[in-house]
Amino acid sequence: MVQAEALAWLSEHPAEPADAIITSLPDLSELPQLGPGTEGWCNWFVDAAAQLMRWPSPSSVALFYQSDIRHQGRWIDKAHLIQCAADQAGAALLSHQIVCRRAPGTPTQGRPGYSHLLAFTTGEVQPPRRARPDVLADAGESSWSRGMGVLACQAACRFLLDETHARRVVDPFCGRGMLLAVANALGLDALGVELSGKRCRAARSASLPLPA
Repeated sequence: MVQAEALAWLSEHPAEPADAIITSLPDLSELPQLGPGTEGWCNWFVDAAAQLMRWPSPSSVALFYQSDIRHQGRWIDKAHLIQCAADQAGAALLSHQIVCRRAPGTPTQGRPGYSHLLAFTTGEVQPPRRARPDVLADAGESSWSRGMGVLACQAACRFLLDETHARRVVDPFCGRGMLLAVANALGLDALGVELSGKRCRAARSASLPLPA
């Protein structure tokens, strides 16, 4: 666990061959310093995601768990922003799963009832080794409102185990560490980077025993 600014830390620490990125980039509301409106945050989001895609070795992957948002009535599609980053980084989309945060058919007014789980590589694209569902019915419990649910974390980690040689999860925006705990429980090494001292302390103590 490292307390640091994520993108600066990545710039200073090249990836090891076994490293893969799994993360959720911060929402508009978490980065007010980028200015009013959405333009500054959208530009930062695309550039940051592109940096994260380029960081692992070409034989590895970067996975993103992102929920769309509304801002002053405008729907912001984060899957689109992530794909813009992939175009910038020269990365290919390997998998796009929809993760239900609410039961299908549940009306929502603010945040949508689903999230995107997307996997990218800058290397050679290989056929998938195993089939996996396009839609996950439940994200699972989360330690905080903006965090990945435990079942979504499992799905992301199992993608690494099934489809790649990566065996260390690096989460540059790790929050309270749910993903790190799930990765460790599934036998993966994990490293989190987080700027908030409070969240770092929570992540260091996170643990999650999982059934085999």
